[in-house]
Amino acid sequence: MKTSQTLQPIKITVLAVLSLTLACGYNAKTTPAMAGSMPTIAALSPSGTAAGSPAFTLTVNGSNFGSKAVVIWNGAAQTTTMVSANQLTMAVPAAAVATSTTVSVTVTNPATSGAGMYGSGGTLAETSSPMSFAIN
Repeated sequence: MKTSQTLQPIKITVLAVLSLTLACGYNAKTTPAMAGSMPTIAALSPSGTAAGSPAFTLTVNGSNFGSKAVVIWNGAAQTTTMVSANQLTMAVPAAAVATSTTVSVTVTNPATSGAGMYGSGGTLAETSSPMSFAIN
């Protein structure tokens, strides 16, 4: 005659899992991003233009421009060429200067991701004070 046995379920306690996790060196703490380099605009060349002018290249002179710095023209990021840490250029299409207005120009050094464990560290994005570009 055969007898049957009831199998008992395996129980894993939270304490055992927590102990195993801590013993493996897991740490969820991350280092916050640090302030990045603050770009500064010293001058725009040209400093303004006449309404209806043809397309031109705007040169932004200043300091602390990062390798991935971006010129922001009237609130919109533009394709930017880095000449040096003190000079950037961008192409301004004729449509952008078709009518009289004043445009705000800034430079942003984008944030960088952290290289530490779990992506910690890195830098925050920093944006220059605005400089006005007059279209008369």
